[in-house]
Amino acid sequence: MNLLQKQGFYNSIILYAGTVLGFLNLVILFQRILTKEEIGFYTLVITVSGLYAQIASLGINGVILKYFPVFRTEDKTHKGFITLVVLWSTLSFLAFTLLFVLFKGFVMNQYEDKAGGGLMVQHYYYLIPISFLTLLFTVLESLARTVFKNVFSAFLKEFLLRFITSVTVLMMAAAWFGYDGFLNAYLVANALIACLLWYNIAKGRHFKFASITREVKSQRKELLNYGLFSVISGGSFGLVQGMAVLMLSVIADRSLELVGIYGTFFGIAVVISLPAKALGRTSYQIVSEAWAQNDLKKIDRIYKKTSLVQFIIGCLLLIGLIINYDHILFLMNRPEYSQYFWVFVIVGLTFLVDITGGLNGQIINFSRYYRYTTYMITAAVFVCAFLNWLLIPHFGLVGAALSYLVIMVILNFLYWLFILVKFRLQPFDAKYLAVLLISAVSLAVGIYMPVFDNILLDIALRSVAATLVFTGSILGFNISEDINELYRNALIKAGLK
Repeated sequence: MNLLQKQGFYNSIILYAGTVLGFLNLVILFQRILTKEEIGFYTLVITVSGLYAQIASLGINGVILKYFPVFRTEDKTHKGFITLVVLWSTLSFLAFTLLFVLFKGFVMNQYEDKAGGGLMVQHYYYLIPISFLTLLFTVLESLARTVFKNVFSAFLKEFLLRFITSVTVLMMAAAWFGYDGFLNAYLVANALIACLLWYNIAKGRHFKFASITREVKSQRKELLNYGLFSVISGGSFGLVQGMAVLMLSVIADRSLELVGIYGTFFGIAVVISLPAKALGRTSYQIVSEAWAQNDLKKIDRIYKKTSLVQFIIGCLLLIGLIINYDHILFLMNRPEYSQYFWVFVIVGLTFLVDITGGLNGQIINFSRYYRYTTYMITAAVFVCAFLNWLLIPHFGLVGAALSYLVIMVILNFLYWLFILVKFRLQPFDAKYLAVLLISAVSLAVGIYMPVFDNILLDIALRSVAATLVFTGSILGFNISEDINELYRNALIKAGLK
């Protein structure tokens, strides 16, 4: 097992363990300990701090990943590149923070008359330190990736932060402190994971501060241009994902309550994207190397494989969530959420559409046409905002979910069309129709099974029945050679073949 395979394996374990912990927090703990408005504000904090950090970074993370290999030196000074990273991050964050402070009055006007809006008014400045820590962690994470140390950062972000969140919300339930204390504990937890990552990088002695060399300075225009395109592209995609949360918080009367409900469904449905996250940590590097060698056949092969595998696993996960929806509501202790079933389904379908595109965005990003993803995603932001503005007043949460689905369908279609026209590559064939048919049959099996009084028994039998029909059909019809090969290898290792 080589380095990339090992890191991919460990990252997958961490990702799935973190997802289970996140599910516990969101479905069990938050729903019993926090109010809907408090869940909504927590969701808003994560959304806004992520966007804040992304925009305030001015694309430094993209610059690190692309240009660090260019400036790498044996003496670890890397021609002063690390000094540039610190100066760039600090100055851009301070500049954006000044704007954030200046626009406080405008932002507050959007929340003053909203139910739950008082939380935003009270904690507006809290967003500055939490965004700074988010930026600090992402910069350190990017530096760690350049020296192939991405497992520890994944552990900190995906598992430890969620574990600390579990502990602090339980402490809040025990009346050790209130919601303000919970938010402060979350801030401390983010500071802790940033410090731990910094220490992990520092002890490796991979980087040294030094004066910025002429070579680096001579490329400042190129670096800045790439950084701007990166921040526009990354920030725009973050806006597309977070648009529903932002606009629900501003447009809807029950703003933070609806944000809390939407954020809960979004957090559950994000499970569907796990295959893409797990595969992406290694696939992105393979695509990058393939473009460096101009190996279109390799890109075509991995494009088809990742798209099909992600679609298959995503369908199975979506089926599992839909057939157990009533049980999820029971676990959440929120029977009133039953009226939002279609919000749940639509958000789940959106994630399925996105992961089915495979590596489409990355294929364009790593090519000489990377600017086109920026153009497409930037246009998508305005269309997404318009759709939310149009649909939320009439359809509420369903309107927000539909806006997200429509824009992701359009965006992935444009990516697919661009790659088809420019590179003559596309992943789809009749196998996808076969997967849809198998999914429909498996879904019907899961839905129409007899109901058992014991909830755990019902979840187990319903899930096993649907899974056996689905996986048996996928393997039997040899839909994916990769999945069949994985199955054969598992049988051999288990001594069953």
